[in-house]
Amino acid sequence: MIDKLTLFLPHMLMAIAVWRLLKRDDLDDDPSLPSRRTPFRQPRAEPPGGGDA
Repeated sequence: MIDKLTLFLPHMLMAIAVWRLLKRDDLDDDPSLPSRRTPFRQPRAEPPGGGDA
């Protein structure tokens, strides 16, 4: 019984810790990266002289 408890308890506590870490919102926010609100690709500007060639 003690052997099962010594295996189960630390693994369960680690699983809870990982679960709580994955649910944090600040893991996705890296201040060194550009904001997610800015679009990845900017729309192309139309060439001078019209759009259809």
